[in-house]
Amino acid sequence: MGAEQQIAFFLRELADGDIWRRAAAVKGLGRVGREEHAWALVGSADDRAPEVREAVAVGLGRLGVAEAGRAVLPALMGDEDPWVRRRASRAAIRLGLDDPEIVESFSTLLRDPDHHLRINGLDGLRALDVPGDVPALVALLGDPEGAVWGRARSLVYRFRDDPAVSAEVVRTAEQGAGDARVQALQLLPGHWTERLLDSLVQGLRDDSAKVRSAVAGRLLDVKDAQTQDALVEALDAERSARVADLLMHGLGRRAEERVTGAATRWLGDTAAGPSAAYALGAAGTRAAAGTLRTAVTDPALPGRTRAAAAKAIGQAGRWDAVWLLLPLLDDPDGDVRAGAVEGLEALVDDGLRPWERRSVARALVAHLAADPNTIRQTHNALIGLANALPGLRQIVDRTPSPDVRAAALSLLDTDNATDENTGQDLPRFVHALDDPDETVRFHAVEGLAHWLVATKRLPQNEEQLRARLTALASDTSTAETRAAAEEALEVLDGCRPFSP
Repeated sequence: MGAEQQIAFFLRELADGDIWRRAAAVKGLGRVGREEHAWALVGSADDRAPEVREAVAVGLGRLGVAEAGRAVLPALMGDEDPWVRRRASRAAIRLGLDDPEIVESFSTLLRDPDHHLRINGLDGLRALDVPGDVPALVALLGDPEGAVWGRARSLVYRFRDDPAVSAEVVRTAEQGAGDARVQALQLLPGHWTERLLDSLVQGLRDDSAKVRSAVAGRLLDVKDAQTQDALVEALDAERSARVADLLMHGLGRRAEERVTGAATRWLGDTAAGPSAAYALGAAGTRAAAGTLRTAVTDPALPGRTRAAAAKAIGQAGRWDAVWLLLPLLDDPDGDVRAGAVEGLEALVDDGLRPWERRSVARALVAHLAADPNTIRQTHNALIGLANALPGLRQIVDRTPSPDVRAAALSLLDTDNATDENTGQDLPRFVHALDDPDETVRFHAVEGLAHWLVATKRLPQNEEQLRARLTALASDTSTAETRAAAEEALEVLDGCRPFSP
């Protein structure tokens, strides 16, 4: 059957067929018909069967006759059947219809119970580059479907300078409910916080934990005393671990002493415990210090919380901090060991007391060699600790671990620490230039370059050393190693002969 015969058959079926035949005829005309047949579809737009009306919408979109679509698609977009509304709205987008009636129809879809139709409404408005029904649009920021609220957020942001959209976003940020209010707060730039201050403080008591979290995040950037009081009160009343975690971390940054009671209560919570420990350390009260002393050895607490307590003890720097942390380097929980190392690092950075240095250095050097899971943290804690250098030299000479060897070698670098035996480290750097591990070679080259800068002495085996560095500067080593080798070669040119 040719195309003309098919078209004639479909036209007869439109007039005389049953529901399924009429629907099939409409679909057929949509596939093989010409522009003039779009008006035959228009005549079936009020068919009593939703299957036919749906097929009409699809066909009009395919035939591409805007005038025909304009005649019936607005009505079909408001059809009682959701599938008809879906097909009609997609057809309107496909035809590029932009009449006020179409814009109104897309806006109406923003409130449709079918989330696919809310998506179509948003897609249609975006295609027309208009915000449509602004209250309905902004309300979709709280839609449970990610595909809906994501499109709504994009459209709101696109029209953020439109006065009506801006005003509705502000109203929602002040008075909105749930996720819509959260999204509105996120869309408003920071300078709006002062204007929203009263509503934000009230939001600390909102029924939604997400809202409380969002307003707390804003208020933690406000420095006035009244806001701080409100945040402390909110923490005392908070029952959500997520919100309490945010409040304790923010108030801890301010070293707020009044968090001690609430932080102590949250210490046992798996999610909020680490922030509670941090807040207690920052508070620095006697009660907080006592709680942390107990917490680091409490087996009932999660390892992450005990680790945070150990780090907080180090950051607080009280007189007994070193002696509380050193035993934790042997704790069976890896998180706790890492927390103890970070606590000791804070103490080293702040300056250990003379009688603490040897014990800390000995313990950290032993830990560097013994715990492969905390090499990075232990390395950082040892930076600048000259008492550790004798032990680090032994590690460089003896350890079978390339990671530990690289860490120890980097700590012999004159940029990190020096002692009376620093001049004797040259053979270690030279020997490590041939290490099979790339990271070890890099730290050997870098340490050698810094050693030469610090001592200004030319090694006795200068030619051999220069040849090795030249090879490293041009071989398959990493770019960092090649750059360090080139630096060392430049330094060699300015050195004086080496005298043992």
